[in-house]
Amino acid sequence: MRSPSAAWLLGAAILLAASLSCSGTIQGTNRSSKGRSLIGKVDGTSHVTGKGVTVETVFSVDEFSASVLTGKLTTVFLPIVYTIVFVVGLPSNGMALWVFLFRTKKKHPAVIYMANLALADLLSVIWFPLKIAYHIHGNNWIYGEALCNVLIGFFYGNMYCSILFMTCLSVQRYWVIVNPMGHSRKKANIAIGISLAIWLLILLVTIPLYVVKQTIFIPALNITTCHDVLPEQLLVGDMFNYFLSLAIGVFLFPAFLTASAYVLMIRMLRSSAMDENSEKKRKRAIKLIVTVLAMYLICFTPSNLLLVVHYFLIKSQGQSHVYALYIVALCLSTLNSCIDPFVYYFVSHDFRDHAKNALLCRSVRTVKQMQVSLTSKKHSRKSSSYSSSSTTVKTSY
Repeated sequence: MRSPSAAWLLGAAILLAASLSCSGTIQGTNRSSKGRSLIGKVDGTSHVTGKGVTVETVFSVDEFSASVLTGKLTTVFLPIVYTIVFVVGLPSNGMALWVFLFRTKKKHPAVIYMANLALADLLSVIWFPLKIAYHIHGNNWIYGEALCNVLIGFFYGNMYCSILFMTCLSVQRYWVIVNPMGHSRKKANIAIGISLAIWLLILLVTIPLYVVKQTIFIPALNITTCHDVLPEQLLVGDMFNYFLSLAIGVFLFPAFLTASAYVLMIRMLRSSAMDENSEKKRKRAIKLIVTVLAMYLICFTPSNLLLVVHYFLIKSQGQSHVYALYIVALCLSTLNSCIDPFVYYFVSHDFRDHAKNALLCRSVRTVKQMQVSLTSKKHSRKSSSYSSSSTTVKTSY
């Protein structure tokens, strides 16, 4: 955790694997086809459900969509990435939340924002085993419509929650540099109020994802998809307007605030005089800036950009050429759950200490004993230096 280079390497490796998977998917389809996105065409056939034969609205997909649903991009690559995110994100964010809630005595605004960020990551990551199983079993959802809606709601909710809390953390770090002598209790109360407002906002903006039917049965493939296939009418209408509003209001505007805060922060750090302690803080601040920029470049920007392009192409042309990239971008957006602990590491001294102790398998009692030992050594050095100086003074008279 000494630098964000690991995040860059992980992102580059995944992008390379994704490009190979995407090319394999595209080459496996008919070249004369323009590559439609996963649009469900209404197919009024009857099929047996439960206790008897009922007529339900079922859907058919084109050749490209079928190849995506059965190809290695969705059945191999996506489960691998989601497994990595789950294995790394669950313990790291769990430890972070534990440190911020129970091991950090002073609840500064930065601690409050990071605790909420870790909570958002955990609420998303805990559902990943269902998503992994869904993709491994050929994109066949067997857990019911309600759980599918919850999974999708938490998936997008985590992305936009992370963006908003990261924006708050960035603005707060700049404000600490500009106004370091503020009242911490008042700032903490404001941070709690802002955090509650963010959770309420995310709950409201994700309501459509919980209400809209996300599961669709594809008889030709004998699978039930979760969010991967949606009716064409829904895609070109409500979904386009919905995701465009999210991209502008909950991504573009916060991204502008974050970038502005870091530009002003860099200017302040350059213009201020630096002693040894300030130089360490400056280096840590630069590492934080690079880490957050890596998160935006790897996780948030591609997914939100391709999200708008994907739905715009469906609305204007009735088809999308970027669906494979769109799937990969959404997958990469979950890497923020792995990158967030780097942010905690550069911002929180308590998290750094507990992370090092956890990696070195040190218990809390051992750490306290070491701290007491170091403190006693410092006192003994001070007392010895004081006694030696007193002796020198006495002999000089």
